[in-house]
Amino acid sequence: MGNQVVMELENVSKKFIMGEYYDSLRDLIPALTGKLLRSRKEDQLSKNEFWALKDVSCQISKGEAFGIIGPNGAGKSTMLKLLCGIMKPNIGRIRVDGTLSALIEVGAGFHPDLTGRENIFLNGTILGMKKKEILGKFDEIVEFSGLAEFIDTPVKRYSSGMYARLGFSVAAHVNPDILLVDEVLSVGDYQFQNKCIERMHTILRNGTTIIFVSHNLKAVGELCNRAMLLEKGHVNSIGETGNIIRKYTEIATGDTPGKKNQDAYIHKVVLRDEKAESVQFETGSKVWADVHIIARKSIEYLGVTFDLKDEKNFVLFGTSTYRLANATFQVDSESKMMCTFELDLHLAPGVFHVGIGLFNYADKKFHDLKTNATSIIIHSERDIFSVGSLNLYPKVTTNLPDGSWTSLA
Repeated sequence: MGNQVVMELENVSKKFIMGEYYDSLRDLIPALTGKLLRSRKEDQLSKNEFWALKDVSCQISKGEAFGIIGPNGAGKSTMLKLLCGIMKPNIGRIRVDGTLSALIEVGAGFHPDLTGRENIFLNGTILGMKKKEILGKFDEIVEFSGLAEFIDTPVKRYSSGMYARLGFSVAAHVNPDILLVDEVLSVGDYQFQNKCIERMHTILRNGTTIIFVSHNLKAVGELCNRAMLLEKGHVNSIGETGNIIRKYTEIATGDTPGKKNQDAYIHKVVLRDEKAESVQFETGSKVWADVHIIARKSIEYLGVTFDLKDEKNFVLFGTSTYRLANATFQVDSESKMMCTFELDLHLAPGVFHVGIGLFNYADKKFHDLKTNATSIIIHSERDIFSVGSLNLYPKVTTNLPDGSWTSLA
């Protein structure tokens, strides 16, 4: 990642009017007159206004992949429109150094009666490509889309998936300085989604800056090195992607730090590799999960539970200190303790969520439960995965024409 700043947001704020509706000319004229005569500063709200974004500041560097995530209503859609130049902020400014292209609504501008071939030229022109550039990239665009046999068919006969794939293929071959991307990386089937991610990595290697606004934590984790978490129009935090994803899951699930009035609670969960704290790991590597517990009273018959879930919160694995040691433990009053789970990450690339519980085996209840205590982002240097969440370390052999066998992996 370079140090050259290509986009800078300074105290950007945007407000909207909520529920303004006039059903008669008698109501509309006084309202418009009042607006013209009323003097009000941009940083003030009327009773019908609200801040969709407030005081957003950040810097994005050349060649960086920067993610923007947050729950519904956080302000992501407003941010997209501001970054694209569709809207202007009420307060603050957005500085852009270089050309910006938005890969937001794939296929926007397609004409249903034109063929796929004709729409490549039409859509490419709309996105700012010259005819010579489109001709030079035409075969690559078609090959990427996987629609060669349908390229001379009117797109009105395409399925929605085919339509989106062609639209993404055209947009992904535009070469701006800054590329703004939203949920379009989820178009098509699983294999095509992987191609989309790989294409984004290629664009990054060519020096383009990518700003990725998405709910897809797996894609954000795979693509982005830094991220911003928006919450109710404000910046919750900006930092390393894994840490930002962990904070997002805490908000999404309602998990909060343990309360001091609990008899015992989970203070924090820290993931680390052999060298340092981390949330990003290679498939097959080891992870140590340190669970820090604080006790206010002496408690017996305790155990710590551990589970691992995929992005859809489907539990892939679960264990506990009781199952591993066949015994419970006791904590003393006003004490701190830590237990550590050591695991081999036989996982496919993606984002996985760790759940931690402090369970009392005497009265069969949780003293504390963090359903999404932290997140693990898995990468892989080898492209051996198709679908699924697990890494089974596949190997294959083949019978060669001369009768010998050879290993392919």
